Amino acid sequence: MSYEMWIILTGSLVGVTCGTIGCLLIIRKMAMLSDGISHTVLLGIVLAYLISQSLSSIYMLIGALIIGMLTAFLVQFLYNRGIHTDASIGIVFTSLFALGVFLVSIYARQVHLDIDHVLMGEITFVPWNRLTLFGVDLGPQAVWMLGTVLVINTVILIIFYEPIKISSFDPVLATALGINVVFIHYLLMGMVSLSIVASFESVGSILVVTMLIVPGATAYLMTKRLSTMIAVSAMVGILGSVVGYAIAYWFDVSIAGAMSVALGLIFAIVFILQLIIKKMYQRSHRGKIHVT
Repeated sequence: MSYEMWIILTGSLVGVTCGTIGCLLIIRKMAMLSDGISHTVLLGIVLAYLISQSLSSIYMLIGALIIGMLTAFLVQFLYNRGIHTDASIGIVFTSLFALGVFLVSIYARQVHLDIDHVLMGEITFVPWNRLTLFGVDLGPQAVWMLGTVLVINTVILIIFYEPIKISSFDPVLATALGINVVFIHYLLMGMVSLSIVASFESVGSILVVTMLIVPGATAYLMTKRLSTMIAVSAMVGILGSVVGYAIAYWFDVSIAGAMSVALGLIFAIVFILQLIIKKMYQRSHRGKIHVT
């Protein structure tokens, strides 16, 4: 596969992995929690390095997953104590992120663990970081990691689809039906954390927020059926990656940034089209008398 195709494939995997999970966050009105987790995973990455003294992806994944779950727990804990959700997210993510920056500055200055790499990522380097098994080149490590997380998320969604759907739309009904809403909540937070960690090396933990929110928000404008929304969100993520790469190639700019811009443009187009269709519908029905 060519260098360009590996980059597009990586971006598409990020779009699908994050886009499908983002739908659930939007329905639950927790979209900005992804922003908080995307910042606090830095602390998990730093702690994983300090404990293991290794930059292996598996240690980073475990450390970031633990801190991602801790972030979700602390936000929920503060919310249950009467602090608004947005304030809870702000308090937790700024505190944990600042602690991560502090630890990097003191203990990891001489290590290739810089904040810019974690936050901004660099998808152009993905094709060069290869996975080799028994002397066989299997392709970029990021593709395998994203693919694995996508499979894990897909399996979880298939197994727990009904409980996730019911608890997302009506937590009270879910509790009445005997669904463990707390378990489903932290299961979803675990999926979000995994998706963010698997994506940050290629697009950065800040830009991954775009992939988590914009495809799902775009799909939400087009349909209210969850299964369709998830499928549309995945397609929007892929489209944004392809169009974004074309924009980056044409203007010679950051690929990850261009992908985020492309997703923003797609959302804007869908939003404007929805407004136009809504106006046309209202005009066509204006003045009509309905007899029942």
